[in-house]
Amino acid sequence: MIAWLLAKQIGVLFLMMAGGFTLVKLGIVRVEESRTLSLLSIYLILPCVMIHAFQVEYSDEIRNGFLLGILAAVGIHLILFVLTGVFGKFLHLEPVEKGSLIYSNAGNLILPLVTSVLGSGWEIYASSFMCVQQILIWTHGQSLMQGRAGINWRKILTNLNLLSIMVGLILFFGRIKLPQLLGDAVSSLASTIGPVSMVMIGMLLGSVKWKSVFSGRRIYGMVLLKMIVFPLAVLVFLKILVSVAPVENAETILLISFLAVITPSATTVTQMAQLYNRNAPYASAINVFTTVVCIVTMPFMVLLFTL
Repeated sequence: MIAWLLAKQIGVLFLMMAGGFTLVKLGIVRVEESRTLSLLSIYLILPCVMIHAFQVEYSDEIRNGFLLGILAAVGIHLILFVLTGVFGKFLHLEPVEKGSLIYSNAGNLILPLVTSVLGSGWEIYASSFMCVQQILIWTHGQSLMQGRAGINWRKILTNLNLLSIMVGLILFFGRIKLPQLLGDAVSSLASTIGPVSMVMIGMLLGSVKWKSVFSGRRIYGMVLLKMIVFPLAVLVFLKILVSVAPVENAETILLISFLAVITPSATTVTQMAQLYNRNAPYASAINVFTTVVCIVTMPFMVLLFTL
C-alpha cells in the first residue's frame, strides 16, 4: 500500500518537474532563473520545514523515535562509507563518484514525500537523517571534493538548515509553541517545499544534454550501485534494527530513513564539484540519471522494505 502511495506521489512530483522542464524548453523562462528558486528553497522554505517539523506535542514516543532516526542515520552512513571504500579499491572511484554514492538528495525529495504519503507529523523523523547528513557533507564531503583533510566548522555552524534544526529541537524539548501568526506563516511556507523543489529540478533538467548523460558506460554502474546495490545493503541493516528497536512505530520511522537513502544523488555534490573543479558535468550527469530512474527504483525498494 505504501509503495503504491509512494509511486503515485512520485508521479505527482514528476509532473511538477515536467512543468519546470516545459517552461525552459518553450523559452518562457531561462534555466539560470532556477537559481532563484534554489536560493528560495534553501534559505527560506527548508528552514521553515525543519522548524515546522518540530512543532508537535512533546512526548517520550516522539523523542525516542527521533533518537532512533539519528541512530539509523549514523549506521546508514557508516555502511555507505564502508561500501564506497570497498568498491573504490577495485573501481578506482573518483571523488565525485564517492560523494554521489554516499550523499542523497534527501532535502528536496524526502520531506515532500513524507508529508504527502505519511502526513506532516512524521517530518520530524526525516529531519533526524538530514541533520546527520548535513554535518557529514560539510566535513567529509567537502574534504573529499577539496582533495585534502580538514573540517570547515564555519560552514557547519552557520548552515541555515542545521541552525533551523537546532531551533526546532530547542522548541520541541522546551515544549515551546510558535505564536499562531508566526506558526501559520512557517507552516504555509513549509507546505510549498514539494512544488518549488520539483519545478526547480525540472528547470535544471531542461538544459541537460541527454546524449552526454546516457553515453558513458561507467555512469550505469554508478546508478546501479547508488539506486540498487547500496540501498539493498542498508535495507538489511534497517530490517535488523526494526526487529530489535524498542520504539513504537519503529518500522515507519526507519522506512523514512530508508526513503532518504533511496533518493537520487545529492545536488550539493554537483555544487561542490563546480566549486573545486572536480568534474562537475559528470557529477551533474549522475544526479540527473538517478533522478530519472528513481521513479521506478524508489517504489520497488519500498515494496521490498514492507515485505
